[in-house]
Amino acid sequence: MPGIVSHHISRVRSLYKKILQLHRALPLELKALGDQYVKDEFRRHKSVNPEEAQRFLQEWENYAAILWQQTSQHVRGSTGRPCFGSDLSEEKLNALRDEQIGQLQELMDEATKPKRQFDILDDTDYKT
Repeated sequence: MPGIVSHHISRVRSLYKKILQLHRALPLELKALGDQYVKDEFRRHKSVNPEEAQRFLQEWENYAAILWQQTSQHVRGSTGRPCFGSDLSEEKLNALRDEQIGQLQELMDEATKPKRQFDILDDTDYKT
């Protein structure tokens, strides 16, 4: 059993790091929003049952795969504005709990705000 637990912890940490690395390719506003959301979600799911943990990891692995594909396509020479994300299927949307739908609505509202509540600057802006 300890081997299974340590493998699970390693898998979670690896996925978490991979997602944060993929977020580096996002526009700064999306990176900040995405990083905070990932941190909150992984923290929130620290003590869920094994079945929910598997679903959680599978969905985040799918997210990482899609984001990797989208960032790779953008880096390879797309001259247009990058497009990130994907639509939720009706099946997945119907499977969400009310709490999850509320979270999704809040995330969408935050991601589509015309004016940010704070300014995000690239690290290079602070060089003197």
